[in-house]
Amino acid sequence: MAKVTVENKTLVYPMPAFVIGANVDGKPNFMTAAWSGIAGSNPPMITVALQHHRHTLKGMKQNMTFSVNVPSVDLVKETDYCGIVSGSKTDKVADCHFKVFYGKLTTAPLIEQYPVNLECKVLHILDLGSHELVVGRIEETYVSEECLTDGRPDADKIKPIAFVGRRYRAIGEVVANAYAIGKELPAAKPPA
Repeated sequence: MAKVTVENKTLVYPMPAFVIGANVDGKPNFMTAAWSGIAGSNPPMITVALQHHRHTLKGMKQNMTFSVNVPSVDLVKETDYCGIVSGSKTDKVADCHFKVFYGKLTTAPLIEQYPVNLECKVLHILDLGSHELVVGRIEETYVSEECLTDGRPDADKIKPIAFVGRRYRAIGEVVANAYAIGKELPAAKPPA
């Protein structure tokens, strides 16, 4: 397969479509961020990369807390809106009719309508040039009851969306079982 160079671009697909929440000057605000991801499991950690001028970043620094709200396909309009309008100019909670709740951290606003919410404490903020990388420890995770199967989160019920090439996409079909399909390679089989 021939390869072509396309500069040093951040071409990683898919990216999560998360809605990040923080209280800014005592008022809940939310913004969409795709440059985010899991950073560790014990303790559970997540990262979010935000440009320096973002209104939500101001609130993250004020309180050293934030939330990560995972949208479903049903919330794509609200998710996009939170990424194209600044909270310094409008009240996104009112505009999107969000029902905000708080958990044990008390300063990380969470959105009730979103199926999964992570409540996070800021541990590090790294200046990476165009963005600041916020490293947070997940203090609590909330999942809507209707998104559980046998008491466990069910991705088919959560219906998360991803950001791919300036479009939102639903997570699609299952193509294989993890920790199993790789065992079909000859190198994974013990010698006879």
